[in-house]
Amino acid sequence: MSRIELNNLAHQYAPGGDYALQPMQHVWEDGGAYALLGPSGCGKTTLLNIISGLVQPSEGKVMFGDRDVTNLSPERRNIGQVFQFPVIYDTMTVFDNLAFPLRNRSMDEHYINQRVTHIATMLGLEDVLKRRANNLTADAKQKISLGRGLVREDVAAVLFDEPLTVIDPHLKWQLRRKLREVHEQLNLTLVYVTHDQTEALTFADKVVVMLAGQVLQVGTPQALFERPEHTFVGYFIGSPGMNFMACSVEGSEAVVGDERIAVDPAMAEAARLAGGNLQLGIRPELIRPAEGDETGHLIKVDKVEDLGDYMLVTGHLGEHEVHVRLDESEKIDSDGLRVVFPVDNALLYADDKLVG
Repeated sequence: MSRIELNNLAHQYAPGGDYALQPMQHVWEDGGAYALLGPSGCGKTTLLNIISGLVQPSEGKVMFGDRDVTNLSPERRNIGQVFQFPVIYDTMTVFDNLAFPLRNRSMDEHYINQRVTHIATMLGLEDVLKRRANNLTADAKQKISLGRGLVREDVAAVLFDEPLTVIDPHLKWQLRRKLREVHEQLNLTLVYVTHDQTEALTFADKVVVMLAGQVLQVGTPQALFERPEHTFVGYFIGSPGMNFMACSVEGSEAVVGDERIAVDPAMAEAARLAGGNLQLGIRPELIRPAEGDETGHLIKVDKVEDLGDYMLVTGHLGEHEVHVRLDESEKIDSDGLRVVFPVDNALLYADDKLVG
C-alpha cells in the first residue's frame, strides 16, 4: 500500500495542445478510499491511466510513497487494476482466475489457496470456485475481475475504472457494499473512477470532483454536500443540485432581485473584496418553511412532485428557479411557499468559487 502524491502533474496529449489534465498538486493518503467523479471527458480516466502507468504525464511526477514511479511501466508499479468490462479467462475455473496473479508471481500454493478462499468469501464467490467462468452471470464475472485486482496483498494501490457499468442496477448496491467491506478489512489504497455520484459518495472516504481536466475539490461526501468550493460541485452533487441565484451584497445581506437574504457577515465581506460575478447558493434540503411570525421569502410554486418520503417543490423567487425539498406533511398555500434561507447554509460564490 502506498501514499500517492501527484506532484505538479499535468498532461497534454499533443505538445502545445489543450491540457487534458490541468496542473495539480494532491496527496492521497495510504489506505484511503478515493473516488474520481465527474462528467464524461473531464479527465478521470486519463488521471487513472497516469497513476497506473498506461499514460506517461507530459509534466510533473507521480510518487508512490518516497518512490518516483513516473517513468515506470504498470507492472513495475505494483498495482492492481479493475476495468469497466470483466477481464477474466473464461476457460479457467473461478479459483484459477483468482489465483492467476499469485501464481504468476510464483507464490506458495498453500498461501494461494488461503488467499483465494479469503477473497472469494468476501465477494460471495465461495460456492462457485470450482465452476468455469464462461457460464457465469455478468455480475459474477465482474466479481471475479474485482477479486483478481484485490487478491494480492503487496499492491501499492488498486485502481477501478467504472467497474460497475455492466452490472444490473439492482445489483450495484450489493457490490458497492462489498467493496466497502473489502476496504475496511484489507485497508488497501483504492481509487475508483465513476461519473455516478451515488457510487462515488457511497464508496469513497474522499471524493475528487473533476471538470475539464481540473480538480475542483477533494473532500468527504459531507464536505462536498455542505460546503462545495465551486458552483459545479454544488450543481453536480445532489439530486437536484444546489440552487444558485445571481446577487449583489449589501451589508450582511445578499440582494437577489427584490429580496434581501441574510448571510454570514464575514462571508459577505469576503464577497465584496472578491468582486466579480456573485451568486448565492443553498441546498434544496436546507431551505425550510417559514414558521410563526417569520416573514420569510415567497416562492411562487410551479410544480410539486411527490417522491414517496418527501416532496420536491419547483418554483421561482423573482426570476430565479428554486428547488425546495419538504417533508410530506408540509402544507403549501395557494399564494406560494414562504421559506427561510438559514444563514449558516446560505453560501456566496464569486466567479463560481466559494468565498470566505
